[in-house]
Amino acid sequence: QLQLVESGGGLVQPGGSLRLSCAASEFTLFYYPVAWFRQAPGKEREGVSCISSDGLSTNYADSVKGRFTISRDNAKRTVYLQMNSLNPEDTAVYYCAATRRSSCPSDPQFEYWGPGTLVTVSE
Repeated sequence: QLQLVESGGGLVQPGGSLRLSCAASEFTLFYYPVAWFRQAPGKEREGVSCISSDGLSTNYADSVKGRFTISRDNAKRTVYLQMNSLNPEDTAVYYCAATRRSSCPSDPQFEYWGPGTLVTVSE
């Protein structure tokens, strides 16, 4: 059973940057698209970004385009989310998720989820 663990969250000031990591327990991650989701207090979970298994295709939510970058290093079984120009609206628990489907899906039905990492953007 593939397991995912996020890290890199924390407290950052507005305008700052963080890099989140999603480490996988198995090399099978190589075959799967991986996405980042987030859930802010009192709000529904939303998709942030997704990357194809080979890393050649990515997509982003409009709210993070130009500020966030998703990437992956399959040799390290890790997917990253570089977050720049953070603002308080980015405060949320961030989750990574993987799917056995062949490409990034438009729905949030991913088979594997990490426990999440908290990002707080505040003075």
